[in-house]
Amino acid sequence: MENKIYSKGIFVFFAAMLCCALWGSATPFIKIGYELMLPEKDVASTILFAGIRFFLAGLLTVLIYSMAARKFLYPQKENIGKIAIISVFQTIIQYIFFYIGLANTTGVKGTVISGSNSFFSILIASLVFRQEKLSVRKVIACVLGFAGIVAVNLKGLDLNMNLTGDGFVLFSTIAYAVSSVLMKKYSKDENPVIISGYQFILGGLVMIILGLALGGSVKVESIKAIGVLVYLALLSAVAYSLWGMLLKHNPVSKITIYTFMIPVFGVLLSWIMLSEQSGVSLVNLVIALVLIALGIGVLNYVPKKQ
Repeated sequence: MENKIYSKGIFVFFAAMLCCALWGSATPFIKIGYELMLPEKDVASTILFAGIRFFLAGLLTVLIYSMAARKFLYPQKENIGKIAIISVFQTIIQYIFFYIGLANTTGVKGTVISGSNSFFSILIASLVFRQEKLSVRKVIACVLGFAGIVAVNLKGLDLNMNLTGDGFVLFSTIAYAVSSVLMKKYSKDENPVIISGYQFILGGLVMIILGLALGGSVKVESIKAIGVLVYLALLSAVAYSLWGMLLKHNPVSKITIYTFMIPVFGVLLSWIMLSEQSGVSLVNLVIALVLIALGIGVLNYVPKKQ
């Protein structure tokens, strides 16, 4: 009975918005973390930084939820391979390609391309895994949501594309979409919280090894730096575990449509927390919010039966 709450409309809305707000808050905290902990902002160091964050996120996930369940949580033997597959797409491929791609493109274009993940999630769920049917309403909802992403990033957007920049960010976005669909599929046989925690541990460990092998370095020398790192790990642990539960109990399209809110939260929180100017006007933010809200409404609207 208690699992039914994860499919109730009002809970889905607030839980999904909480996840998006947490992921959106990662943007300013990552930038603060770079200033505090990365003497050299090279790709190797950013991969190492991300690896430490996700490895810690996995440990926190397992620790917190084990304490809540009053027993140590661990995956069933037959599901270890599934967790490894999700880790490859969700953590390793997504973030390695994202960091390399972002280093070779603008933040605006990176945000817009990343915002297309709902499209890919719905297409993969519908056409590849046959988890749900592709409908005109879903396409319209995605178009509205994506238009909101473009609106909030309109200033500085250009159409010039390059493989190692825009192409890599697009590839990372597709990897994330695949991981969402796989989470939906594999959570039938395993607790999404367990999947979340152990895929973070595995993916984070791989990224730490890769970052060190490439010569990356991270210095944690202050209480503030420790606080930032713990917060980034904690937000990943909470958001992805909750997101996994939502995906388990709802269609992929119903949940992933909310990801259009992540860059909006990112812009708002960066504007509040960072001294830099985002260049996003209040009008653009309002337009973006309206378009995204329409997209969410179109997808989740269910007409009353006569």
